[in-house]
Amino acid sequence: MKLHYIVPILIVFACKIGLAQNANPLETPVYSSMELAMKDAENVYQLSLRDKHQFYISKDIAKLKKLTFFNAMGNNLEFWTPEIFALKKLEVLNLKLNSLTYIPKEIAKLNNLLRLNLANNGITNVPVSIGALDKLRFLHLSINVITEIPGTIKGCKDLEVLELDNNQLSFLPIEITSLKKLRVLNIGYNQFNELEPEWTVFKKLEELNAEHNNLRAIPTELGELSSLKSLLLNNNKLVSLPESLTNLQQLELLLVSNNNISKMPHDLEKLKNLKTLILNGNPISLLEQNRIRKSLPNCKIYF
Repeated sequence: MKLHYIVPILIVFACKIGLAQNANPLETPVYSSMELAMKDAENVYQLSLRDKHQFYISKDIAKLKKLTFFNAMGNNLEFWTPEIFALKKLEVLNLKLNSLTYIPKEIAKLNNLLRLNLANNGITNVPVSIGALDKLRFLHLSINVITEIPGTIKGCKDLEVLELDNNQLSFLPIEITSLKKLRVLNIGYNQFNELEPEWTVFKKLEELNAEHNNLRAIPTELGELSSLKSLLLNNNKLVSLPESLTNLQQLELLLVSNNNISKMPHDLEKLKNLKTLILNGNPISLLEQNRIRKSLPNCKIYF
């Protein structure tokens, strides 16, 4: 079973961020059809065509000059309507759950985007022009067939959430270390053999999901991620965890089930904020289980 720990609430995000700058959200309704929107084109800020069984987006969308929020998830879109890239004020674009296979280089024209959701498509590539989205804070590319992320992603300097789970990635470019504001990194269900020691620059990282990969070891440097609250390493090929893990004193959730770990690090008592530790599916002896329980008396532990 695949667990999704981050559930973006796009409508709320649009109201709080996308509209607050220029308009009162209470006075800007969400239009649910192009026909209705075109009757008041000069005053349309939000448009949701979710689950409309549409195969294309009307070219008339370019007439919605003030549009900041556009949701067309759950349709049958295979191609991008070029007129979308004329929406210069767009801050939230949600095309999740469609049939798109690519991201056009013209995505760079939407340089006011704060959130881009292209999850659950058939996307194979991410263009180098993605780096032009220097205001982007949330990038959702989960459940595609992406094999590589371009180094130009370093241009997305304000990125806080990067979801890349359920793709075909085996590495991330070194340039990703430029994303100093990253709070959430999800690379679960990919083909990673290792985590890069250089990722220790992510001092604001709170959630790291690397479940269902091919990890055989965790770098000692992981212990330098001082803000980390959630660490998911289940369903890999780990035989041990570094002693430095106990330096993660903000850690609340540690999931390392279904590996080949027989012993946990010493000094587990240093993990004073750990609330949940999931270890099932590992060859941990009863003696070691008792030691772990004694070290973490206030933590829910599952063997």
